[in-house]
Amino acid sequence: MTQRLIVSSALASVVALGLIGSASAHAQDKGKEKCYGIAKAGQNDCANLAGTHSCAGQSKVDNDPGEWKYVAKGTCKSLKGMTAEEARAAAKKQ
Repeated sequence: MTQRLIVSSALASVVALGLIGSASAHAQDKGKEKCYGIAKAGQNDCANLAGTHSCAGQSKVDNDPGEWKYVAKGTCKSLKGMTAEEARAAAKKQ
């Protein structure tokens, strides 16, 4: 029974990783990019940089530099957002 649980858990992990990868690729195919620091509380698109949560809608404060939303490619700067690298650098300064 324990072996069955381990195999089931491993299979579920593989499936979940595949779904996350396909969602990310799907958004990029549609000309979108991740824009950090613009999400309102509860309106982020997925996991944050700190790794404290892994789901959409779990941000706690407005414009947290570690939270992101998908935006049309090329519009992040005009929204006063940051790339992942810029957000990591901002987090290190805090």
